[in-house]
Amino acid sequence: MVTGPREVFYEGDKYCTIPMAYLKICFYLLLIVFVFFWPVRADCTPSFSSECVVLLHGLARTSSSMSKLEERLKEKYTVINVDYPSREKKIEELTEIAVGEGLDFCRENKAQSIHFVTHSLGGILVRYYLASNSIPELGRVVMLAPPNQGSKVVDEFSVFPGYEMINGPAGYQLGTDENSIPRQLGPADFVVGIIAGNRTINLILSTAFDEPNDGKVAVEETKLEGMTDFLVVPHSHPFIMDSNEVIQQVIHFLRHGVFTQEK
Repeated sequence: MVTGPREVFYEGDKYCTIPMAYLKICFYLLLIVFVFFWPVRADCTPSFSSECVVLLHGLARTSSSMSKLEERLKEKYTVINVDYPSREKKIEELTEIAVGEGLDFCRENKAQSIHFVTHSLGGILVRYYLASNSIPELGRVVMLAPPNQGSKVVDEFSVFPGYEMINGPAGYQLGTDENSIPRQLGPADFVVGIIAGNRTINLILSTAFDEPNDGKVAVEETKLEGMTDFLVVPHSHPFIMDSNEVIQQVIHFLRHGVFTQEK
């Protein structure tokens, strides 16, 4: 009489047969043990797929200047590295273009939380937008070398021929006088960490300062009333976003709302 399929094994000089039904039972028992009793690691890396980061570059730069930061952030977040025409329009128009594009992208990707990481002028665009708009999904903001109090470089060098060609109309709005857009925006009412540099590679522009600066902005000019945390690093304005130390601090702030203690 046939009792069903069997697995046949040769053992020495004898043949052993095992009914297929027994093998199936053993398989399912092992599967149950694996699913319900296998230890789960407690230090698994959390998923941040519901969080989106908007990167905004600085004046007279492009999105490529934020590429290294973009690649690192993509390991944990949905990221858009916005490329906007910083030398072609005033801050008012640039804000709608750059911040608007970033928000649209994050919302299309169903982000529950939207963060911003900015360099220089990019931080002023976020402040300008938030001065008259709310972002319900707003998470945390990290500003790298932002001219939050304007910059003395604009005061000293905007009168020179060629300034507008290099910096565009927005470049005239970043001084420290009564026409300064940053100085008109008021304190921060959102979670923001600011990283300033105190090294310069631009010995000409640094003549505008008699205090620590990054070649474009003084350390004191980056500060903002209401800021959550503040950090000074030994880097220059053009390359602060490429520093591994700075990138680590950015990631830490996005996750925890403060910079690391090793400041």
